[in-house]
Amino acid sequence: MALYEYVNQDQLSGFDKYKYSAVDSNPLSVYVMHPFWNSVVKVMPRWLAPNLITFTGFMFLVFNFLMLAFYDYHFYASAEGNTHVPSWVWVAAGLFNFLAYTLDGVDGKQARRTNSSTPLGELFDHGLDSWACVFFVATVYSIFGREQTGVSVATLYYILWVVLFSFILSHWEKYNTGILFLPWGYDISQVTISIIYIITAVVGVETWYEPIWWSFHYRDLFIFMILGCSFTVTLPMSLYNVFKASRNNSLKHSSCYEAFLPFLSPVILFLLSSVWVIFSPSDILQQQPRVFYLMVGTAFANLTCKLIVCQMSNTRCQPLSWLLVPMATVVLLAVTGLVANETLLIYAWTAVVILTHIHYGVSVVDQLSSHFNIFAFSLKKPSTD
Repeated sequence: MALYEYVNQDQLSGFDKYKYSAVDSNPLSVYVMHPFWNSVVKVMPRWLAPNLITFTGFMFLVFNFLMLAFYDYHFYASAEGNTHVPSWVWVAAGLFNFLAYTLDGVDGKQARRTNSSTPLGELFDHGLDSWACVFFVATVYSIFGREQTGVSVATLYYILWVVLFSFILSHWEKYNTGILFLPWGYDISQVTISIIYIITAVVGVETWYEPIWWSFHYRDLFIFMILGCSFTVTLPMSLYNVFKASRNNSLKHSSCYEAFLPFLSPVILFLLSSVWVIFSPSDILQQQPRVFYLMVGTAFANLTCKLIVCQMSNTRCQPLSWLLVPMATVVLLAVTGLVANETLLIYAWTAVVILTHIHYGVSVVDQLSSHFNIFAFSLKKPSTD
């Protein structure tokens, strides 16, 4: 693979000065999960590289996504009258999700335990977390599915965007304050999702058909919890932390334009993808929801990774990502009908987005590994010969 140096010299210099600063005030995380993770990390071999732990956890989520794609590609399996996903799949999904969550909590502790903490480790961890958002959402969707007993693919599309923007809020905070305030919703959602997978395996998806109270169903509770957590906890806390930094004169960016610049590319991505959804001649979201979600989530992860590089290196966020230019062309071709086969177009564009993001990730990891003179997935030191 021909690699490219995406990280410029100013950013490399910024990484050299970087100091990790984070605040985790979630009671579930502080009083339950951290003690559990402290016990887990003690049984891990000291030769195990933290980035390898991070990557393994991420692959559990990818495997969950692929496993559910095999049994429920178009999200119809949980609907009444259809062949449901086997119970053992839900058990596996619950275990893999909790393993991924555990490894995500242990990797940093392993880095400190082995004295191998580097900015690359944090970038690698949060970069994969940004991509994991779409795998979480799409996999959980299979519990309820679409049609009358589930959630429409359009509703899930906008829920996905709520989750994505909730994720980027934390890094927007850090871009402006220099401190990463870990969101409460993450820990709560991961524990809840893991439990719901196991419950589904025991009671079956038919249980979720029944209303909780009058016409209020479990699917409505699912939507309510996501929206409620995002708009009553995540968003207010983010705005409060930035406002507090402003009052203390500790904001890194004084103008509103510079402060909100990280949202420009994600908002344009949202507008472009929504135009495609709304004006699609073949109703592409109805035809290929899983692929469309994957395309949006991967493109968003690419934008978020570039923001994380800027906030960690204390450099200015780029106003516009070049990935949005060809995407605008693709959307234009789709909505105008110039490309008749929209299904082929979404598959081709999704492949381009995935390969582009992988190329970016591999290139950045290789570049920073060389810069810090380390191996990304080994604690051995490179030869100085």
